[in-house]
Amino acid sequence: MLGLTQLGIIHTLISLAGLACGLVALSSTGMVRLHTRLGLAYVIGTVLSCLTGFGIFQHGGFGKPHVLGIVTLLVLAVAVCAARGAFGRMSRYVEVVSLSLTVFFHFIPGLTETGTRLPVGNPVFANAEAPELKGIVGVLFLVFLAGAVLQVRYLRREPGAGAGSFPGRIA
Repeated sequence: MLGLTQLGIIHTLISLAGLACGLVALSSTGMVRLHTRLGLAYVIGTVLSCLTGFGIFQHGGFGKPHVLGIVTLLVLAVAVCAARGAFGRMSRYVEVVSLSLTVFFHFIPGLTETGTRLPVGNPVFANAEAPELKGIVGVLFLVFLAGAVLQVRYLRREPGAGAGSFPGRIA
């Protein structure tokens, strides 16, 4: 199926499920938060997506997608620490913006792999370095930045915005 290995298929399904949770959270509340069911499902799906992605070497050895997986895991770790109050008064902001950044990260390999494979026989992009693809990723990064600004502005107005104000349970 589209040149995917069994691991590639599993990785793709996990990635899509995790991303779906993140997008539903973003569309319903404007942010992904770890203390919600959707936020937790998003983080678990994203971690599994990264881990399964490390076993995929369709384009040779260790490469940019693997580096993105490592960076994604590091940003998720920062978000988890923030959800536990590790950044004091800034914890809410760090958590929400970090999780949103990882949603953006999902789109990089998603657009690259989809755009270089579909439609079959005449893909949208010639390769991962296509200028059009880079332009789309650049626009999505600007969307992320605008969204992060809106999230921070919202969190500033939210009641109980002090340090350690995250609930200790999953809602």
